[in-house]
Amino acid sequence: MLEGVDGSGTSTQGALLSTALWERGYPAHLTREPSDGPIGVLIRQILTRRFVVQGPTGPRPPRMETMALLFAADRLDHLENEVLPNLGDGITVVCDRYVHSSIAYQTLTARTDDEEALAWVRTLNSRARTPDLIMILNVPAEVAAKRRARRGGAEELYEDNELQQRLVEFYSTLPARFPDQPTISIDGNRPAEEVHAECLAATLAKLDE
Repeated sequence: MLEGVDGSGTSTQGALLSTALWERGYPAHLTREPSDGPIGVLIRQILTRRFVVQGPTGPRPPRMETMALLFAADRLDHLENEVLPNLGDGITVVCDRYVHSSIAYQTLTARTDDEEALAWVRTLNSRARTPDLIMILNVPAEVAAKRRARRGGAEELYEDNELQQRLVEFYSTLPARFPDQPTISIDGNRPAEEVHAECLAATLAKLDE
């Protein structure tokens, strides 16, 4: 599973990793969250501001609590209908984002204390399968911002630069927050080929255990 802020390279590395695994004889399935299922499609419409709710002062995105519930629901649906069936067939699943994204994004957009929000988001996702390997791609906020600008398109819901800076700092704390989970930090501020080599080596080592 690949994690990181918007512009950290998770999509690029996911595609490179799944292709490399196939080339080495490991059947792989590349997927992402939000998923391509019905709840995931709704979430993507919210992120691109094509879906809003009517608030007392006019249209607005759903609140953090609603988003956290949607992400958790999408995750369980994704697991049941895509991830677990592939794993059951002996296929390695490469996922672009998973529980750590909810923990980071929904915690930092909450209207309450960070630790209280984090505990609630963890509870919502307590039935989600723990990944065999979590790779966090760390990049400076300014580098991620330049990458997002290069890919073009309208700014998505969570792509505010101040929030992204806080997310960079928060992601750096996740390995320590979850010492019981197989989490590694990878320097994503390098050429894509170098980052890929490290992601592939870590994945192959896990598969060979």
